Amino acid sequence: MSRHRALRTKVRRGIAKWPVAIVGVVALLVLGYLAWTWVGGILERRAAAQAGDCRSGEALLRVAATPSVAEAVREVAEEWSAQRPVVYDHCIRVEVQSIDSEEVLGGLTQGWDEAKLGEQPHAWVTDSTLWANRLGARNRALLGAQPVSIAASPVLLALPQEAAQAVQAGAGFRWTDLPEVTSAAGGWQRFGKPGWGDFKVAMPDPATNAATAMAVQSALAGSSPDGKGPVTADMLALDPVKSTLSRLTASKPARTPATTWEALSLLTAQPAVNGPGFSAVPVFEVDLYRHNTGKDSGTPPAQPLYGVAAGGPSPVADFPYVPLAGDWVGEAQVRASQEFREFLLEAEQQKILAGAGLRVDATTERPKPSPGIRWATMTDKLVPADANTAQQISAAWATADDGQVVTVLVDSSKSMEEPGGDGRSRMTWVKEALSGQVNRSVSGSLGLWEFSRSLDGEKPYRQLVPTGPVVGQKQQLLDGVATLRPQSATQLYTSLVALYSRTLENYQEGKRNRIIVLTDGANDGGLTFEQLKAELARLKQDGRDVPISVLAIGPDPERQRLAEITRSTGGTLSVVDDGRGVDAALAQLLSS
Repeated sequence: MSRHRALRTKVRRGIAKWPVAIVGVVALLVLGYLAWTWVGGILERRAAAQAGDCRSGEALLRVAATPSVAEAVREVAEEWSAQRPVVYDHCIRVEVQSIDSEEVLGGLTQGWDEAKLGEQPHAWVTDSTLWANRLGARNRALLGAQPVSIAASPVLLALPQEAAQAVQAGAGFRWTDLPEVTSAAGGWQRFGKPGWGDFKVAMPDPATNAATAMAVQSALAGSSPDGKGPVTADMLALDPVKSTLSRLTASKPARTPATTWEALSLLTAQPAVNGPGFSAVPVFEVDLYRHNTGKDSGTPPAQPLYGVAAGGPSPVADFPYVPLAGDWVGEAQVRASQEFREFLLEAEQQKILAGAGLRVDATTERPKPSPGIRWATMTDKLVPADANTAQQISAAWATADDGQVVTVLVDSSKSMEEPGGDGRSRMTWVKEALSGQVNRSVSGSLGLWEFSRSLDGEKPYRQLVPTGPVVGQKQQLLDGVATLRPQSATQLYTSLVALYSRTLENYQEGKRNRIIVLTDGANDGGLTFEQLKAELARLKQDGRDVPISVLAIGPDPERQRLAEITRSTGGTLSVVDDGRGVDAALAQLLSS
């Protein structure tokens, strides 16, 4: 009996096993399907990227690069494109255009010539932040983000071999010595070569040659407390600094080449000391390397030039990557530009830049062979001036050789009393900028007019200070600036015709005669735009060019019409959001 009872306790009824098995199988199938879908999605996206077949198609990232670095940036772009980068469901292809920085700046601010330059770029790699500063001074809205340095190159003094050996064997050379050495009679005596005569250094226009601009800045840095910079705007108004600038401009060779490249070519073609009328020229190390190896000309020179690294703080080009902004830059290009910049900064890509003759932190390897280049270690770098001061230095240089005759026409309409930033009116900022320019000017001629409505009887304009040498009428100019105050309307066109006519009457031959307009509103009386164009065309005289440049403040000026006026006369248009940008923008106009 007990055995029967024990048997009954082992046999029980329960839930059938087959439904549980079915549920388990279904769950496994669902999980398997989800996993397969997830993995498949990844593989599909990878396959799409590798095949170049992205959902939103292909997007082109155009990068304008200065010739010094264009070849290397193009090589990096090919490396990146080979990875099939995908941004915002776009397959990205990078196109690198080799374009001089001066052309890029002019195209972006004055109208891009697609027939000559191709389509507008989405990013810009230039040799110095000076160019980004100039772009910001003309129109800050075109800067998409803060520029980031991708490489570096110090400024050297390029000379023929015999001259370079004399400089290196002698008392040495520092950039702060430049004013004294170049202005002294028989400057080669300093280097033990009295029979060689004057030590002349070609200084192509710093507004278009960044190596010159940085050399000038380094020469002026000797007036800073520790001699290392930075040069400040206040320093430029000091007599010792103005004297230094005067000596530099006064000692320029009789025939100064327009570009650094032209100066290098002349030194190579005429290697005798002072053969082309000068002894040396400032140049970026990478550009001297390219010149000596024939990277740009296609043929290396028979005799390379030699680069002398000056003692003391060395100016260094920072080769910034500058993202651009505008209605031609889409979101895909914005993100692609950011990712390409980061790719440029990776160690392997930095080595590609180093192979092109640039300095990077990732490696100390240098191109071989590299005739004329010693790749000297940079121990002391110049602390560069800020963006505003950099513009002021170029403006001071432009006026220092007495080659400019400038008349400024200032809008004194009621709107100039509107807020211009930091609790100050637009007019206050304008007056401060004008006074600063007067105080920093070394030479040249400057005049001052204002315009509004009924300022001189029925005339909407008035001459405050006649155009004449700054040195002889400095106080008169400062007093004239002080009298500016917002009044009524904005009759620009009538006033501009009157000033244009007067400038032609008093035209100074052999100098650059210019008009600079500062305005914050649209023309609201007097001549129409069509009448203005007709009058300017009627007054124009062959051989007497008078460029009209305009600084538009705030959102209200008729920028399209102002741009047309500046283009037709050979001037430039600059745009600032408020009064805080006036000082740098005015300096940029004066230097251009």
